[in-house]
Parts: sequence; C-alpha cells; structure tokens
Amino acid sequence: MKRLAPALLATVFIAAAPPTFSQVAGHAALGVSVTELDAIIQGVSVKKQVLGKPVYNEANQKVGNVQDLIVTPENAVSFAIVGAGGFVGVGRHDVAIPVNQFKYEQGKIVLPGATKDAIKALPEFKYERQEKPAKA
Repeated sequence: MKRLAPALLATVFIAAAPPTFSQVAGHAALGVSVTELDAIIQGVSVKKQVLGKPVYNEANQKVGNVQDLIVTPENAVSFAIVGAGGFVGVGRHDVAIPVNQFKYEQGKIVLPGATKDAIKALPEFKYERQEKPAKA
C-alpha cells in the first residue's frame, strides 16, 4: 500500500529530460535539478491519475470522485475535494478531505472507511466567492 504523499500530488510542468543549460530569469534559476527530477518521475500525475478519478473504499465500493485539489499558502497539496452522489454534477455533495487519508493502491485512489453516506454527512465544501475589482 502506497500513501499519496502531498508532494506526489503536486502538478508537474517539466520536460522528461533535465535541461542541458542553465535556465535563468533575472537572478533566479528556473526548472528542476536532477535530484528533483528523480522525485518527479516517481510521482503521480494529477491530470492523468487523480482529477476526475473515482475514489473507492477498502471494500472496492465507489464512494465519490476527486473534483479538485487544494494547494495551501505553504505550497502543499493539502486537501482533495471529493464529490459524492448526484448525477452529472447535479445534486453532488463536495467535501474537503486531507490528502494524507488517501492511499494509492494498484492504480486506484482508496479512502479507507469511507462510504457515500459518510461523505454526505461531512460539511459541504464551497469555494469562497472572490469579489471582482471595480472597473476604473
């Protein structure tokens, strides 16, 4: 059983090979080091392996789908937004669940002890509405 570590859920925007030259913007180096690249290669693709994918319990029952990932101000993927119930998004109940509660087993996202009813009993997650700045 492999736990989904927050670092493994980070979105990756790099090429498969390390750059052959130093990438610099101003005084800050861009890109990743060879050591970081090794960690990235062993990670999980959010786009391909997490977002929109079903979440199962340990009894292999589907309990929801991963709708989103929340990155905290400390730059850590800390919560997964899981939607349960509903049909085509209508009537879906979204909840925030800490990523350290998930496991990644045999290509499946597993949330031990979860049921659809247990997820629906959690407080619903709603995105904070951002005020649009007034036009000048």
